[in-house]
Amino acid sequence: MPDIAGSVQASVRVEHSLDALNFFLADVRDGLGPYLAVYLLTIRHWNEAEIGLIMTMAGLAALVAQTPAGALIDATQAKRAVIVIAALVVTAGSLLLPFLSSFWPVAISQAAVGATGSVFAPAIAAITLGIVGHAHFARRTGRNEAFNHAGNAFAAAAAGAAAYLWGPVVVFFLMAAMALASLISVLMVPAHVINHEQARGFRDGTIPAGDQPTGMKILVTCRPLLIFAVCAALFHLANAAMLPLVGQKLALQDRNLGTSLMSACIVAAQVVMVPMAMLVAHKADRWGRKPLFLAGFLILPIRGVLYTFSDNPYWLVGVQLLDGIGAGLYGALFPLIVSDLMEGTGRFNVAQGAVATAQGIGASLSTTLAGILVVKAGYSAAFLVLAGVAGAGLVLFWTMMPETRTPETRIPVPDATAEQTALDTKALPSGTR
Repeated sequence: MPDIAGSVQASVRVEHSLDALNFFLADVRDGLGPYLAVYLLTIRHWNEAEIGLIMTMAGLAALVAQTPAGALIDATQAKRAVIVIAALVVTAGSLLLPFLSSFWPVAISQAAVGATGSVFAPAIAAITLGIVGHAHFARRTGRNEAFNHAGNAFAAAAAGAAAYLWGPVVVFFLMAAMALASLISVLMVPAHVINHEQARGFRDGTIPAGDQPTGMKILVTCRPLLIFAVCAALFHLANAAMLPLVGQKLALQDRNLGTSLMSACIVAAQVVMVPMAMLVAHKADRWGRKPLFLAGFLILPIRGVLYTFSDNPYWLVGVQLLDGIGAGLYGALFPLIVSDLMEGTGRFNVAQGAVATAQGIGASLSTTLAGILVVKAGYSAAFLVLAGVAGAGLVLFWTMMPETRTPETRIPVPDATAEQTALDTKALPSGTR
């Protein structure tokens, strides 16, 4: 007779391990992120255009690595080891930064961080799908994002307080501590509970006829995936530069408080992202993906316009709260939409990488575009242009993107049987059934 109590306990342990992984990896996934702009502006005294170029180069390195990273995660069964190695590389690259003073060493180190960090999102999504299956993916992805945002809020609050006392360089050491905790957390996820076929998008572990995933051409023949990729690019073209620009404005007003105020912006947004992620967890299957994604997209042009109203630090931090709504919904819905479209194909993670590549193009161009606009026309002009880009993306998603949770919008898979579909109703992780 099955040990049901033991299986439930194992399931709870796996859930808590995923919680810890997402919490502690939050500060490591994106490297220094917006703190890089504040550090280079206030400590190294670089101008906005140089800072934008550094961030663009890091973004381009991540861009080139996105699709190969997804393919790697699809192919390998050592998903936990990939996360461990990537976390060590990102942390080492960030800790080296205080010892680098010229343009090219900084650019190379941040490019390495950007490229390596590309594996985190598909690896976590794959491990999650491989454990819980498609039926529970929305719930668990929302919970992942909630803990990720809680971890970001904690790290940003700690960085703000520590930077106020000891200066901006302290954020590097905070990242090292979070990286160590994330390494312990990923090793707490039992390797045997990850169904690696399920993790790459097959229907709860079943493989289509011929024992082969769908051909790679699906990345360019799936029309909704292409539309979503363009929308993702426009979203990040508008969004990526906004927080660094706000950080620069805050730092120029008060150099000593620049990093602390940046932390306040991040904490404000991350706190709001937690309930947004939980909203996706509980309502995305019932309401659909499209209404929630549209709501997140709508916030972005509004936010860009509001930044131009005042330079008051309290106003800027207050407007940054809106980022929590937009980015919170986007982050939780992104893997769900790709999973919907790729279910049964075995190409879930490489498709994530392909869309993330488009997303990376937008993010990389965003910081360079914003830096040039600031130098030529000022901060308000930059924010208004970014708001216009967001508006264009909103219209495209609204008019062209279908609702992906319906079976009609999924890729047809040969020989998908009722027995395979019935696997979606099982609640326990695959390794504890």
